[in-house]
Amino acid sequence: MKTKEIIAEGNKYVMNTYGRLPLALVKGKGARVWDAEGKEYLDFVSGLAVNSLGHCHPRVVKAIWRQADTLMHVSNLYYIEPQVRLARLLVENCCADRVFFCNSGAEANEGAIKLARKYAKLHHGPDKFEIITAKRSFHGRTLATITATGQSKFQKGFEPLPGGFKYVPFNDLEALQQAAGPNTCAVMLEPIQGEGGIYPATREYLQGVARLCREKNLLLIFDEVQCGLGRTGNFLAYQLYGVEPDIITLAKALGGGFPIGALLAKEHAAAAFQPGDHASTFGGSPLACTAALAAVQVLLEEGVIENARVMGEYLKDKLNQLAQRHRQIKEVRGAGLMLGVEVEDKGPDIVNRCRERGLLINCVNNNVLRFLPPLIIKEKEIDAAIEILDKALGG
Repeated sequence: MKTKEIIAEGNKYVMNTYGRLPLALVKGKGARVWDAEGKEYLDFVSGLAVNSLGHCHPRVVKAIWRQADTLMHVSNLYYIEPQVRLARLLVENCCADRVFFCNSGAEANEGAIKLARKYAKLHHGPDKFEIITAKRSFHGRTLATITATGQSKFQKGFEPLPGGFKYVPFNDLEALQQAAGPNTCAVMLEPIQGEGGIYPATREYLQGVARLCREKNLLLIFDEVQCGLGRTGNFLAYQLYGVEPDIITLAKALGGGFPIGALLAKEHAAAAFQPGDHASTFGGSPLACTAALAAVQVLLEEGVIENARVMGEYLKDKLNQLAQRHRQIKEVRGAGLMLGVEVEDKGPDIVNRCRERGLLINCVNNNVLRFLPPLIIKEKEIDAAIEILDKALGG
């Protein structure tokens, strides 16, 4: 099928829930993708931080192929070897002790909300249920996670929303201290806000949040669905800040392109879940866990995380150089290969001009260009992207 045909049939048969670009991608390899007519693009979106190893990484492809020919699905009525191996690998490389597997970031965050409430009721009484999140945050599209999300645009039209959530400004410790009340059981934050516009937490803020949670017996939840798994130049983003959360949520990059999510927790929190408290039919399947096991092994064994740190610094420097030449750039922010360029306005127009020249980037909030290239990106690919962006900013 050609692009026009794919778009026409997509508009006819697929629900209209996405503001799609007029582009149909049919092939990917490394940091590049091709459309239905064979045009090549540099992909600095990476499937919204999913394809962190690039498209079709050979170790992930081989692992999926072998497992698909062996055992794709049984159920969590039984022990699953790839699930056990993946859980062990994650625990060995972070501060958590146990893992629950699901299929997406939203599901991981749903699980975190349930676990926090269950823990609080067991240890602190029935009135502990409230979770404080940050304004500009994004935690998913289920009813509970859009309510946890501190952006009203995602909630509009889905009222009444579940109760038990409160929002405070990000990086404002005093506001959080004032908001924490007798019903509060947990604080849920993204170390770097992604969908909100690439806003990193300060080190002082997250360390202050951790102290507050300890003082008030609150669980600290880090949503690392977008910023985790090498994206910041660390295995997990919390390692940037010298803070250990009680609960961590992961998804996106975890499966190397295959859908899988994970809820990680320290033992004291994880113990609140007992058989029957939470479940997922497809969560932790042999196929998904095998894909994720291969992806995490590549991250840890092939210098990918270090490359993300080095190339992140290189890309940020190049973007700051562009800011000196283009007055419409107001700020460059982020960490590792999770960077945002705030422009005066018309971000979508810049995205379209980049696409026409062969570079895929993303825009959030109409004025923040989001850069999420694969963590295997090379200098010459960054140079090519910067050259295209330079021209696109010039009109």
